[in-house]
Amino acid sequence: MDYVKTRKVKQFLSSIIFFFVVIGGWFYPYLGYFIPFCMLLGMGSGFFSGRKWCDWACPRGSFYDFFISPISPRKEIPKLLKNINFRLIVLALLMAFMLVNLAFRWFDPLKIGKFFVILLTSTTVLGIILALFIHPRSWCSICPIGTLIFLTADKKKRLKIDSSKCISCKLCDKNCPIQINPSKFKQQGEVVINDPDCLRCGVCISVCPKKAISK
Repeated sequence: MDYVKTRKVKQFLSSIIFFFVVIGGWFYPYLGYFIPFCMLLGMGSGFFSGRKWCDWACPRGSFYDFFISPISPRKEIPKLLKNINFRLIVLALLMAFMLVNLAFRWFDPLKIGKFFVILLTSTTVLGIILALFIHPRSWCSICPIGTLIFLTADKKKRLKIDSSKCISCKLCDKNCPIQINPSKFKQQGEVVINDPDCLRCGVCISVCPKKAISK
């Protein structure tokens, strides 16, 4: 099985977990605690491997890629959603909203679990709307956990570019799930894909006909 197929299998399995939590959580609210667990796991992994967590280990990201991507217009993600200042504002607002709600529910573990289920459902619906009108990974640009990882992921396991092999076909740009356009770094004379939002997913490596990109 080649890399792209393996990635799809992983995303499918991760998506099943997502369905189980987001649907089952309405009947069994304690499943909501899976959400802060994923948040902590994502942030922890970010210190070692950057946004690789967001590739397939994140159940929601996998859901968007596997199920929503085929029906998304896959337009360019608006620059506003990628702007770090805007992302920090979204992060601050969502964190403040979460902390206030947790404070009101602090002595009731069932209500806390239900709050996390509601939070996951509402932000997922927003992500689906963005995916159906723009791009499947639009939400990932403003995801609070993705933003926190972005701030610490700059030099974590960056992919390498061999300019002598690159033929500027830009297949890497067309297939990049997060639209960081790997070819631009080669044009800028970089020897690595120097973008903290890079998922290290390896799709660009898989589609490159000259194997000009490597880990």
